[in-house]
Amino acid sequence: MTFVVTDNCIKCKYMDCVEVCPVDCFYEGENMLVIDPEVCIDCGVCEPECPAEAIKPDTEPGLENWLSLNAEYAKSWPNITQKGEAPADAKEWDGVENKYDKYFSKKPGSGS
Repeated sequence: MTFVVTDNCIKCKYMDCVEVCPVDCFYEGENMLVIDPEVCIDCGVCEPECPAEAIKPDTEPGLENWLSLNAEYAKSWPNITQKGEAPADAKEWDGVENKYDKYFSKKPGSGS
């Protein structure tokens, strides 16, 4: 088992999860974070810290594509180890469904 960041992180990107991760397995894209499944130690401390409830165990049904996406972008986006500022409109995007097709950005974030 590992944990993955899912659709609800897109345009929310709260980053509370980054502060509690003991192995620095988060990587930053322009408008979301991903978890490197190769680095994640499956401790689960990040999951309850996410205000958008975007972090899920990969054992939940239907998350195979998110596991692949997390693994792919963890290789090219910069590592983030410190909590940054969430977007000003994060609360407006929290809970919006099906954000991937319209809003996912392949661009990297700035990392830390």
